[in-house]
Amino acid sequence: MPLFLLEIEPSTPTREGSQGVIDALAAATGGSASTELIESQVAADHSRLFAILESGSAADAAAITPALGEAAGAVQGPDEVRLVGAELEDIKALRRGAGFLVEWDIPAEITMEKYLARKKANAPKYAQVPETSFLRTYVREDTAKCLCFYDAPDEDAVVRAREAVETPIDRIWALGAIDLGAQSR
Repeated sequence: MPLFLLEIEPSTPTREGSQGVIDALAAATGGSASTELIESQVAADHSRLFAILESGSAADAAAITPALGEAAGAVQGPDEVRLVGAELEDIKALRRGAGFLVEWDIPAEITMEKYLARKKANAPKYAQVPETSFLRTYVREDTAKCLCFYDAPDEDAVVRAREAVETPIDRIWALGAIDLGAQSR
């Protein structure tokens, strides 16, 4: 089944506000036969939450958003994404959080094929920054942007890793210390 990204601004940018969004997502997908919450990552300042859903269709994924109710101030998506650099079954099994998320607004001239070829060619360069571990990427099927997840000691290490692979950063988010979605299950 396809994967979809929801970008959610909690109504209240606090830990409790983020937890309210996660709880609403878990409740909405827990009873759904067609949509599963794969992972959720929360910005450390609780201003944004990134949720990945596995769903039969964009319409099924979109049907989840009304269940967020007052917990969500704004919702972007669902946008279909492709997982790169990890296996879905591993993510489902590990529910591993990340330390940082990098957003890159991909230029219009880069197709999915060009993006994947570039990613494959540059991936070995991450070895130049051994303190940073690339975990996974979700790239939108329309190639408008990608979200790359990293474990790193600090933001500077993530910046060095992105420089090593010659890929820009449009936004960088320090993520909360835990994956709230894993606790809600």
